Amino acid sequence: MAIQIDTDKIYVQPLGLVRGSTYCDRVFKNLASGDIYFAAVRIISRTKRGVAEEIVSIVELDNFLKKKSKTVAKKIKTLLNNIESPRVALILNNGSVIRWQKPVIQGVLNVTPDSFSDGGQYSDIELALSHVHEMISAGADIIDIGGETTKPGAQSVSIKSEQSRVLPVIKSLATLGFPLSIDSRNAEVMNDAILNGAHIINDVSALGHDLKSIEVVKKEDVPIVLMHAQGTPEIMQNNPLYDHILLDIYDYLEGRIKMCLDAGIDKNKIIVDPGIGFGKTVEHNLEILKGVAIFHGLGVPLLVGTSRKSFIGKITGEKVAKNRIFGSIAAMLLCLDQGVQIVRVHDVEEAMQAISVWNAT
Repeated sequence: MAIQIDTDKIYVQPLGLVRGSTYCDRVFKNLASGDIYFAAVRIISRTKRGVAEEIVSIVELDNFLKKKSKTVAKKIKTLLNNIESPRVALILNNGSVIRWQKPVIQGVLNVTPDSFSDGGQYSDIELALSHVHEMISAGADIIDIGGETTKPGAQSVSIKSEQSRVLPVIKSLATLGFPLSIDSRNAEVMNDAILNGAHIINDVSALGHDLKSIEVVKKEDVPIVLMHAQGTPEIMQNNPLYDHILLDIYDYLEGRIKMCLDAGIDKNKIIVDPGIGFGKTVEHNLEILKGVAIFHGLGVPLLVGTSRKSFIGKITGEKVAKNRIFGSIAAMLLCLDQGVQIVRVHDVEEAMQAISVWNAT
């Protein structure tokens, strides 16, 4: 039975996703101008009475919209436009350009003594630089450098400690002219990282931890990754609860995008990340992976990091993080099948091999 869509809040989730060059605009719509198409949409309404949904094929969509009020039809069309519109290439402040015609690999470099999967492994600068060169050779498009672990239960570190870990590496890599992102939630670290050669800010708090951080993004005019996390690392896994995991994350990210736009930040420099593992149970993470395509409605590129996460260990029984490569690859490919533009990985060579086969099919 068809639902009566209220005007409180509407979401559109692409369904029936397929890849390839065969295309008929009467049957399929294009996802962010890539090579993925969708044959149906889930129209979700969220009101004070709860959540209701209806699945509509692209073939039936025009007739469906004609039966709705102008207000509701306009909201749905706006979301569809967000989903279909091409994502503008990122032009970094060193002249590098990141385009979205193929999956973008963000290689992880943790220069911390206590990261969940490789703590202490790259604390030595020579080892860190060697690993970066390995990741670049293996096919990484961005290197993400972090000096403060944000694993569940982690305690914050001082600004000076974080700076002492990340800045020497960034300074050494700056001469390569290779895209670098700084994984930090602290404005002072972000600012110094950009001034010393980083090009992108990746903030697990979506600019919420340090109120000065949004000014850094605006002043330096660099891309920003806004990630969803429920709570701080110290407490985020205590008992994460949601009314509706996908819609709650969507609303949060939409609000953070609006905050950036209101501050004068260019929407074309915003990327969002639903934050797998950050204040989520195994079930929450699986719901995100199954429905990640809904976030295309925000109209910006999507980044997802599943690499070596604990939910993979809980599903497979693998307790050692570095041994979760196969589960990480499976989760990554599920994201790529839904049009996610950036994948954050520890194991670049293995990810690149999987993506090469994925691209070839």
